[in-house]
Amino acid sequence: MRVLGIETTCDETAAAVVRLRPEGGGEILSNEVMSQIAEHAAYGGVVPEIAARAHVDYLDRLIVRALSHAGIDLDAVDAIAGAAGPGLIGGVIVGLTTAKALALAARKPFIAVNHLEGHALTARLTDNLDFPYLLLLVSGGHTQLVAVRDVGEYRRLGSTVDDAVGEAFDKVAKMLGLGYPGGPVVEREALKGNARRFDFPRPMLGRSKPDFSFSGLKTAVRLDAERAMPLTNADIADLCASFQAAVVDTLIDRLRAGLRRFVNEIGPCRAVVVAGGVAANGAIRRALTRFCGEGGMRLVVPPPELCTDNGAMIAWAGLERLRLGLTDDLTFPARPRWPLDADGEAAHHGKA
Repeated sequence: MRVLGIETTCDETAAAVVRLRPEGGGEILSNEVMSQIAEHAAYGGVVPEIAARAHVDYLDRLIVRALSHAGIDLDAVDAIAGAAGPGLIGGVIVGLTTAKALALAARKPFIAVNHLEGHALTARLTDNLDFPYLLLLVSGGHTQLVAVRDVGEYRRLGSTVDDAVGEAFDKVAKMLGLGYPGGPVVEREALKGNARRFDFPRPMLGRSKPDFSFSGLKTAVRLDAERAMPLTNADIADLCASFQAAVVDTLIDRLRAGLRRFVNEIGPCRAVVVAGGVAANGAIRRALTRFCGEGGMRLVVPPPELCTDNGAMIAWAGLERLRLGLTDDLTFPARPRWPLDADGEAAHHGKA
C-alpha cells in the first residue's frame, strides 16, 4: 500500500511517497521538500502571497521527483493525500487542488489530511508507536498538548492562549536584529550567553490546566533589550540564552501538567511524542530527555526533517486513514483553521 502525500500549508512545499510494510510499519520511499526561507527572509516572516506563488512554482516538479525517487509512477500509488489545513489558505488551496486533480485524473482515492494529524502520527511512522500517547506539538503556528488515542481520536489537553512558541523565537530574533527564521539563530546565540543574566518570567508556571502563554515573555525580552541599549554581542547572547531557558522551563512545567491530566482522564501514557519545528532545538530536546528519563517515560522525537513540515507525514496520515477505509470526496474544502480535537471537527470521517 503506497500513498503520495502533498504538503503546502505554510512555507515548505513538499511531496512524498510512503508505503506500508507487510508487518505493519511504515517506510518512506521519497520525501522531497523545497524550503522558501530565502523568499521570506527579507520580510522577517512568512508572506502568504509569496508562499502561495512559490507553491505553484515548485509543487509539480517536487511531485515528479517524489515519484521518480520512489521508483514508481502515479498509477502505482493506492491513494493521494493532501493537507487540507490548517494553514495559510492560499497555500493550502494550491496543494489541496493539486491532490484532488491528481486523484481525479488517476482515478485514485483522495484523502484530506489535517496537517496537525500529520505531526500527531509521525511517531507511528518512525517508531511504530502504539496508542495512546501524549503529543507536545511545538512549531511556529501551534503549541499544544494533545492526547493521541487512535487515528482520528484526539483530545486537546492544553494549548497556547496567545502566541506559539516558534513565533516567539521568530519575534525575539527580529527584535534583536538576528534575521529569519529565528529558532536556529536564537539557539546559536544562546550557546554563547549567560542564561541567568536576565530574570524572564515563566508564564503559566504551576497552573493545573496545561495551557501555554508566550506573549508576556516576548514583552519582557523587548523591555530588557531596550534597557540594555545599545546592545553588544554579549548582551544579545545573554538575552537569547535567558529567553531560551525561560522557554525550556515553561515547556517542561506545562508538559508535567499535561501528563497529570492525561493520566487522570485517559489512563497510562505509553510515551511522550514531540513534533513541530521547535523540536529541533537542542536545549529543548535535552531538557525533555532529562525530564522523561527521570520519570521513567519513553520519549519519541522524530528526526529533525520529519519534525518540520514535510510530505511524508501527510502521506503516512493518509495511509493510516486509507487502511481504515477513510477517504474523502473531491468537494472537501480547504480550511485555514482546523482544530485537531474532535470538538473542533477534526474527525471529519466520523472516527472520533
